[in-house]
Amino acid sequence: MILLVFLFAVQWDKIAGWGYKNGILHNSIWLEQAAGVYHREARAGKYQLTYIEAKGVCKFEGGKLATYQQLEAARKIGFHICAAGWMDKGRVGYPIVKASSNCGFGKTGIVDYGYRLNKSERWDAYCYNPNGKHCGGVLTDPKRIIKSPGFPKEYENNQICYWHIRLKYGQRIHLHFLEFDLEDDISCLSDYLEVYDSYDDVHGFVGRYCGFELPAEIISTGNVMTLKFVSDASITTGGFQIKYIAVDPPKTKKFWHDAGSTTADKNTYSLS
Repeated sequence: MILLVFLFAVQWDKIAGWGYKNGILHNSIWLEQAAGVYHREARAGKYQLTYIEAKGVCKFEGGKLATYQQLEAARKIGFHICAAGWMDKGRVGYPIVKASSNCGFGKTGIVDYGYRLNKSERWDAYCYNPNGKHCGGVLTDPKRIIKSPGFPKEYENNQICYWHIRLKYGQRIHLHFLEFDLEDDISCLSDYLEVYDSYDDVHGFVGRYCGFELPAEIISTGNVMTLKFVSDASITTGGFQIKYIAVDPPKTKKFWHDAGSTTADKNTYSLS
């Protein structure tokens, strides 16, 4: 009995750290890994998997389709994907952390489409594998280095990684590419990195990058950003290192001219 009380106290201490504090969605990276839930879509793109195919995708990686309860547990620690996917026993839905009129009908929680009678419908997949390789995550630090899986070694085939950067309200995210080497493809359809100026990979598309040329620096318009890395079934290269750092919101400076009172505004960013 004493042991149970102790364990409850430990867990309560962790639970108390969840949620919003100082404008940041706080979560435990350990819990993020332990939740074991991740989102998958077909190589052909969004909403291309039947129920059988979704089960196959998860099984291929050593996992299985997530249950509603497992998806909700992941959502409570920051898992937010604006894309409906298959769950265990043919259920379909997606997890919403931050309410939006464009996603989740302005509500938070699991957007539940229920159990589908037609298993040939095409959606994405939500897999569960607590022993799977950690790839991506929710990042709330004011500065961080993001690396492709295994860097500086070559990344592996058939990977999809999401990094969701969440900073304080009002701050911006400054992305600086330190090293970049992905399979070179004119259309960037093989291995690529996508950057989204938003909470997910649906809105705010900035660009898709591949090859070995360093992309230009990027500054977000808000306090959130999403990076998505995809590799296909052949040819791997050195990968990438990307540094992000929090910057203060633009400050307006007025420059007074000798003649008249005409002003010109200039946006400047100060690194935190």
